[in-house]
Amino acid sequence: MLSSLKLPSRRAALLAGAAALMPLGRGRAQENLEKVKLGSLRFVSSGAVFIALERGYFKEEGLDVVPSFFDAAQPIAVATASGDLDLGVTAFTAGFFNLAGKGALKIIAAQAREAKGYEGNIVLVSNAAWDKGFRDVSEYAGHSIGITQIGSSFHYQIGQIAAAKGIDLKRITIRPLQSLLAMAAALKTGQVDSLIIAPHLAHAMVENGDAKAIARYSDIDEYQFGGLFTTPKAIAARRPMLEKFVRAYQKGSQDYFSALLRRDDQGRRVFEEKSAEAAAQIAKYVYPSEPAAKAAMLVEASAFYVDPQARLDVADILKQIAWYKAQGLVAAEVDARASLDLSFVKGHLNAG
Repeated sequence: MLSSLKLPSRRAALLAGAAALMPLGRGRAQENLEKVKLGSLRFVSSGAVFIALERGYFKEEGLDVVPSFFDAAQPIAVATASGDLDLGVTAFTAGFFNLAGKGALKIIAAQAREAKGYEGNIVLVSNAAWDKGFRDVSEYAGHSIGITQIGSSFHYQIGQIAAAKGIDLKRITIRPLQSLLAMAAALKTGQVDSLIIAPHLAHAMVENGDAKAIARYSDIDEYQFGGLFTTPKAIAARRPMLEKFVRAYQKGSQDYFSALLRRDDQGRRVFEEKSAEAAAQIAKYVYPSEPAAKAAMLVEASAFYVDPQARLDVADILKQIAWYKAQGLVAAEVDARASLDLSFVKGHLNAG
């Protein structure tokens, strides 16, 4: 069984001090900033955005970025495609790729990635399922899983786990529950046997005794979990704004990587002043109701892999689209590469 990451107790004072630091506004006068509407989840995987906000990187580029928070990934894609948002940053879904295939969205930079050796989504089982012997992902056949929606990133992940373990996906009961809160409640009450869920939520459920952790997704498969996206219309009409946004976002990505993913010579993550400061800044968005020191510790324990230059794993995105097509969830005529605009970031990975 996996247990939630316990940080050394001496970290508490350092994290509390970092959390108490309020950023001094940098950049040009507020009235001269160009307003940008961004959609996101309150997830550590969007930490690069939160760091860039807290450290004034967007303001230095002349942008007033106003975040709006959602309860699932697909509504962010819809709101961006409709023009209610200028950009979105979240996980990819079948619905996203269908919108992109119709020319409504373009991926321009990376968000988080599942990468071996790093924290990522965690597979949880209910206490009832655990007591009945469900303790390994190889035993998924005959069990149920709660997800947000058919075609969500969670749907994709259970599909990849099934493929990796030689399980017919049809032998797993998939129950769409629409929201993360509903997923957590269903697992806690035993209405579903399992979830795949973000680490900051998983750790909290394990610590509260509401579930048991049996695997990290990143130990089973690697994939480009999410990205930063906008519309072709915005690219045509507001490209300078988008270029400024991406520059600031890349600074946040580099800071996130340097602070939260650094390792020592033995491969162990390094927790220090730098990581404490970054974690505290991210925690303000991910855990707005939690005590600052506790929130920062939870962020440190839940840091997804983020590419320091926000480069996309292009081949993996094409693989995702192919899987969704095979499930009948993305239209067969969708041109996979049409969902990408690789001109904003240099040196994307596995671009072919």
